[in-house]
Amino acid sequence: MVEIIKVKSGSMYEEKDSYSRIVMVGDQIFVANTAGIDYKTREISADPGMQARKALQNIEGALKAVEASLADIVRVVTHVPDRANAPAVSAVLGEVFKGIDPALTFANTPLARDDLKVEFEVTAIRGASGQAKYIRVSL
Repeated sequence: MVEIIKVKSGSMYEEKDSYSRIVMVGDQIFVANTAGIDYKTREISADPGMQARKALQNIEGALKAVEASLADIVRVVTHVPDRANAPAVSAVLGEVFKGIDPALTFANTPLARDDLKVEFEVTAIRGASGQAKYIRVSL
């Protein structure tokens, strides 16, 4: 029987909307859209790069709860409502995921609140870090 673990991170929306920050099925980890909010203080930076960094820190903290890390991430979906914020968010992604190189989707989509500049949805496989084999193709 496969073990299913659900992780709550303290976001008021997890309770209000009845969802989990993480649902882990076996070693597959699905992380819900995560913003750059400090869930304890409810503070959020107006800077898109700082929001991206904090969102990834929030994801990292949630992954630690299931003995995984950012290095186990295999897919990132990035939601940025304003294209003008894309370069700042992209710079943070490039720094954080250098050498991890997950599949990445960048979507220009509206978010639930006007002050949100970016949210990330990720998929990870616990234990995937360091297991990658690179193949280069010409497309």
